[in-house]
Amino acid sequence: MGAIPVQETHDPRPTGKLFALRWKHEHLRAALLAAILVFAITIMFVSLLQKAATKSITIIDNGVSKVISTKTSNVLGLLEEQDIYIGPNDHLSLAATDLLKEGSRLVIDRAVGVMIKADGKQQIAYSSEDTIRGVIESLNIKLAEHDRVVPELGSPLREGMTVSVVRVRKEVTETQRPIAFKVVEQKSAELEEGKTKVVTEGQKGVVVYKTEKVYEDGKLISQEMIEKTIAKPAVQQVVAIGTKKKAEVALASYNGPPTAAEAKVVKLNGKSVKVKRMLSNVTLTAYSADFASTGKSKGDEGYGVTRSGTTVKEGRTIAVDPRVIPLGWWVYIEGIGFRRAEDTGSAVKGKKIDIYYDSESYANKFGLKRGYTVYVIGPVKPSSD
Repeated sequence: MGAIPVQETHDPRPTGKLFALRWKHEHLRAALLAAILVFAITIMFVSLLQKAATKSITIIDNGVSKVISTKTSNVLGLLEEQDIYIGPNDHLSLAATDLLKEGSRLVIDRAVGVMIKADGKQQIAYSSEDTIRGVIESLNIKLAEHDRVVPELGSPLREGMTVSVVRVRKEVTETQRPIAFKVVEQKSAELEEGKTKVVTEGQKGVVVYKTEKVYEDGKLISQEMIEKTIAKPAVQQVVAIGTKKKAEVALASYNGPPTAAEAKVVKLNGKSVKVKRMLSNVTLTAYSADFASTGKSKGDEGYGVTRSGTTVKEGRTIAVDPRVIPLGWWVYIEGIGFRRAEDTGSAVKGKKIDIYYDSESYANKFGLKRGYTVYVIGPVKPSSD
């Protein structure tokens, strides 16, 4: 019989080389999966970082607003990124080195050029202020209490506008003026009719006027009287008027218009003049065009203009009662000369004449004179011959 081969009952054990190959294969796959996972995580992390670095920023440039996305970290980088020019007088709400964060707001106020006129000078100023007040303060222009700014300080600032600073000065001055005293007449039976005697001398008073003058840039633009004070009251003059009867003298009447029969020729200042009426015992006073006599000063409306419309003139003008001497008529005042009735006055009544003089002091010295004879001539002045 032949030999029967012996068969093994299980698989042979693996060799060391096969085991190493299997281990390497399994670990390579794990490493590959780990690498893929790390890469994915890295990509995700980088994406998150990039997303976190992008910020939404609001820029308001000269009133125009826009929202942008940026990765820059500060204001300076943002301006460079957006190519935004900032002038030397423009104003930023944030500093150039300030860090940006989500929702940051950058306001750019653009400067405008305006013409500033002040104190006799003018200059062009650039400012990013919103109002005229802001640019005035930024230029350190001091304003006094009454100074004015045109346009007003609260007006908005606009490109190319002109701003004027008007220097206003108010000045209060005091002026003293004399007060004419009144003349009071008292009847006296001790004096003959037609005679007068000063019982109490009159004294002038003093009135003080306070005047406010307003100057703009050194030029007087207005003046106004703000106060009137009687510093010294006037003392009235008392004059006794004689009432004792004396021998009657034939005198021409001064009431009513003259008649042809009343006219007669007399010698006046060496001239033969036909007169229409003679007035006796006439009272004379004097006045000027100045404030004490008329209440008006030079420059006032109607200063120096008479009731008849003429301009006062020394040596010609007198004020009369038109019921006694018609306006426009010539008269001859004994000791004074020829005069023309051109003016009236509230105190000129009856046989009383107020003679005009240029000098206020002379008119004051003239005083009150009585007992004069006046010849009423007519509307035509006597000729030299």
